Amino acid sequence: MENKIVEILQYTLSKGTGAEFHNIMAEISAPLHHQHGIDIVSYGNSLHDQDSYYLIRTFDSEESMSSVLDAFYSSNDWRMGPRQDIVNRIENSLKTIISLPQKGIDGLRDIN
Repeated sequence: MENKIVEILQYTLSKGTGAEFHNIMAEISAPLHHQHGIDIVSYGNSLHDQDSYYLIRTFDSEESMSSVLDAFYSSNDWRMGPRQDIVNRIENSLKTIISLPQKGIDGLRDIN
């Protein structure tokens, strides 16, 4: 079985915005990702700090990740939807891209 590309995003949020950020992710952003065919593996607040957040997404390839995310982030659904509410709460972000087998990805799904 071929590995998939996993993108791990880590956010440092503005002080005191972690709960609001999570509500936006759960109610608006995650469903929007799914509508655009983006597989969210897991997301949520860090156990150590309510204002630290993670988002883990998976893609078939690096090329697929690039084209899918370009289409998503340029869509009116995103730009006129939750974009500003999300971006306004992020002070810093880090991105890591790794390759994992499906078994590893399924293990990450169990985080929630």
